[in-house]
Amino acid sequence: VQLVESGGGLVQPGGSLRLSCAASGFTFSRTVMNWARQVPGKEREFVAGISDVGGSTNYADSVKGRFTISRDNAKNTVYLQMNNLNPEDTAVYYCRADVGGSYWGQGTQVTVSS
Repeated sequence: VQLVESGGGLVQPGGSLRLSCAASGFTFSRTVMNWARQVPGKEREFVAGISDVGGSTNYADSVKGRFTISRDNAKNTVYLQMNNLNPEDTAVYYCRADVGGSYWGQGTQVTVSS
């Protein structure tokens, strides 16, 4: 199982970013995918999840209405569109695949600052 996140960076408050997670080594189209984030000194927290065919999504209360998770099973990729970002969204963002156990990517840094 390999998960590679990309798309992080520095953005001003109110801005947008789109994260991508390219997956390989398992049957992506049959796997629930999730995004989580972590700030130094704090536990990793759930951000968003999407069912295997994308018909069901769920979000942490803190990002509802601002973030959108989606997937392209033909490209083995899951996305996280993040709009109206604020400094509290600053974190390392990880994607997770639940394939037997839980597998994580290396993460991508998102920094929201003016």
